[in-house]
Amino acid sequence: MTTGAPRTKEQRRADALSRFENDIDVWVATADAEGVPCLVPLSFRWDGETFLMSTGRTLPTGRNLAAGGRVRLAFGLTRDVVLVEGAATRLEAAELAPGEIEAFAAHSGFDPSTLQTPYPYFRVAPVWIQAWREADEIAGRDLMKDGRWLV
Repeated sequence: MTTGAPRTKEQRRADALSRFENDIDVWVATADAEGVPCLVPLSFRWDGETFLMSTGRTLPTGRNLAAGGRVRLAFGLTRDVVLVEGAATRLEAAELAPGEIEAFAAHSGFDPSTLQTPYPYFRVAPVWIQAWREADEIAGRDLMKDGRWLV
């Protein structure tokens, strides 16, 4: 159980951004056209506006992201969670800006471009972000809606 007063929205945003900048892996939830869910951990890099991640094009998550583009990301523990709903765009390595592959690899410790069959990348633009610790932070948990920060 967390002690102390509920965090302000400003503190929740600062905590969420710190997690985005410092965490290496995130739980990624997708679904196929029939609604079959898939949940996997993936490495990512936050550039201040979007998340960059990579997975195999034939793996369920890669197929789901390419086909539907909708994704949920879950950061943290169950008593200090940040949920992000986003829109994903598939990119090949050649479509990334100079230095992005190196920055991703340096942050995550994983360089998909070195694989025998290189993975595509997926850029996730957050659309909705929520953050809360316990019941006393449920109210006001929305930090972003429709891609716009509320705080």
